[in-house]
Amino acid sequence: MNANLSSIDSTAKRQVERTPGSSFDALCRSGVRILRHLLRNPMTLAGLLVALLLIVVATFAPWIATHDPVAQNLANALQAPGAAHWFGTDEYGRDIFSRLVYGSRITLYIIALVTVIVGPIGLFVGTVSGYFGGAVDTVFMRLTDIFISFPSLVLALAFIAALGPGLEHAVVAIALTSWPPIARLARAETLSLRNADFVVAVELQGATPARIILRHIVPMCLSSVIIRLTMNMAGIILTAAALGFLGLGAQAPLPEWGAMISTGRRYMLECWWLVAVPGAAIMLVSLAFNLLGDGLRDILDPRSE
Repeated sequence: MNANLSSIDSTAKRQVERTPGSSFDALCRSGVRILRHLLRNPMTLAGLLVALLLIVVATFAPWIATHDPVAQNLANALQAPGAAHWFGTDEYGRDIFSRLVYGSRITLYIIALVTVIVGPIGLFVGTVSGYFGGAVDTVFMRLTDIFISFPSLVLALAFIAALGPGLEHAVVAIALTSWPPIARLARAETLSLRNADFVVAVELQGATPARIILRHIVPMCLSSVIIRLTMNMAGIILTAAALGFLGLGAQAPLPEWGAMISTGRRYMLECWWLVAVPGAAIMLVSLAFNLLGDGLRDILDPRSE
């Protein structure tokens, strides 16, 4: 009997020790848990470091770049990588390294703007559709199915054809093709939450549907949506590069990575660095966001504990 009571007391004591004493304590414990996971998973840490490197390079591009990214010098055209030009020069004598550095700004701009547009739209459509159901769910999901039925690049090309080429138009086109998976994910999460006890409790207290969705359902869907958005960033980068390659994204002389590959493909057999350097940058950043998304899924998913 005493042994059972001692076991119960020790279990209760451990439970109290695991319970955060304050919001700051909970935040510290969450940070320690995330850091422990990153140190245990080197691939996730590598993805995070590359993503942070992209942000640092884009922020300090004027100080990192060694040359003006748009200044032409035909006397130095198609120079191989060397001490003067680390990644060589293009057909107009522009420094590839400097253009790559400034191109990170365009890539980060596209990622950030598309994410800011796609996240709220997908959350709104998914949570409203899942919570109300019925005719609202039918209308929203059929609209979502229409967007999903087309390949994202083909649909983006259709929007670009209607809007015209340009960086801002490319962002709008990519955003319009990227929200349906977020909406379907948010709807699935909402369907599993709308009959939960805490939702029923706030409904009995007289809370409006808007308050329930914004204050109780959306926060519960955020972790899954953040994971999905992070993993979608690789697709956003590839779609933006494809539009730039086709001449429908950022226009010359902006140093967009896809456009750099497009202009360099005419010389790629003799001057491999023209396509290899921006291509490697696209591959590395896309891979980093995929690895980071996998790591966030393990961290934010409570079932992984």
